[in-house]
Amino acid sequence: MNSFTVIFLLALIISYTVQFWLDKRQFKHVADNRSAVPAAFKDRVSLEAHQKAADYTIAKGRLGIIDSVIGIAVLLALTLGGGINSAFEYWTATISSPLWAGVAAIATIFFVMALIDIPTSWYQTFVIEEKFGFNKSTINQYIKDHLLQMGLSAAIGLPILALILWVMNSVGSLWWFWAWSILISFSLLMSWLFPTVIAPLFNKFTPMQEGSLKERIQGLLARCGFNSQGIFIMDGSKRSGHGNAYFTGLGNNKRIVFFDTLVESLDEEELEAVLAHELGHFKRKHVIKMLVATSIMSLIGFAVLGWLINESWFFHGLGVQQPSNAAALLLFMLVSPVFTFFMQPVSAYFQRKFEFEADDFAAANAKATKMISGLVKLYEENASTLTPDPLYSAFHYSHPPAAIRIAHLETKMQAS
Repeated sequence: MNSFTVIFLLALIISYTVQFWLDKRQFKHVADNRSAVPAAFKDRVSLEAHQKAADYTIAKGRLGIIDSVIGIAVLLALTLGGGINSAFEYWTATISSPLWAGVAAIATIFFVMALIDIPTSWYQTFVIEEKFGFNKSTINQYIKDHLLQMGLSAAIGLPILALILWVMNSVGSLWWFWAWSILISFSLLMSWLFPTVIAPLFNKFTPMQEGSLKERIQGLLARCGFNSQGIFIMDGSKRSGHGNAYFTGLGNNKRIVFFDTLVESLDEEELEAVLAHELGHFKRKHVIKMLVATSIMSLIGFAVLGWLINESWFFHGLGVQQPSNAAALLLFMLVSPVFTFFMQPVSAYFQRKFEFEADDFAAANAKATKMISGLVKLYEENASTLTPDPLYSAFHYSHPPAAIRIAHLETKMQAS
């Protein structure tokens, strides 16, 4: 144990204490407001749906606490408990190449972490989601998804990991800049390939049929100057009853995707308004802004790692006795979230700001009344609580709470 060990433990205690305090506030706030639908929604949401959302929010939150406790135990076992140190000692003694020994050690740790995550993931899907009527997945589908995810992670992630470790070992003191460049380039490539190569491995994407809905959407796209490679319906209902819509892809490989559950639950004007909101993110350049912000933060992270990699106290303070580039990379990935926890509300603030801007765009290019009614249906059908705790939502919510978001849209309607 050295001074950095103490700093790490203090950061861990403070961050998770705040997290558990916020969770407690959220549970109390949601439970205290469970008995009555908020005034702004009395004519729009039934008491039964409101109470279902409250119970669903609390059930997921409690499982989240269990998951966090397990995460703390695993992190401590891997670092101060010697798990990472043992993995590197074993693979260093087994594989003569330092590069491939490092790849094997990192892969082993992430494989173990993935296995540890399965029980809570299983409970989320087959107990909580099942209880509240959302789960449509079968056990076979669940197993197939996990095996496919693990296979893709190995097939795609291991070569990139090997390349980054090679750069760390071979290109000198500015390795962190070249490693960052590789990671960003890879992320952009994967974003471009995702719609046509990765996503179809998990879901079926059917081009939207000709008709009034497609004509309405194409008219909206033309008004907004948005080009895409097609409008698709995804079979989200084979796994979940939740509904959503999203853009995916980059450049000339962009797609618009609607969950089939969303198409079934919203009318055509509501779907147009929801799509207009998503288009607002594109037209207001939110995707580019988030990409730039993420790139800058990751560059800073690599630069910090470039400094830490030469400091023995970083390794010894986290339970690794034999410093190596691969061990430094793994430690940084696992430990940095403990120190960046308090950046979450800053990120959430800007994401909520972007949501307001996208709502403004939707109100200007579709019917604001339909945006509101579509949002209410989405909140109700996805069992999203209408009464989150303000501090909890400030830390964790990437979207404004329902009441604030709808009040903002109503203000825009009155102003126009």
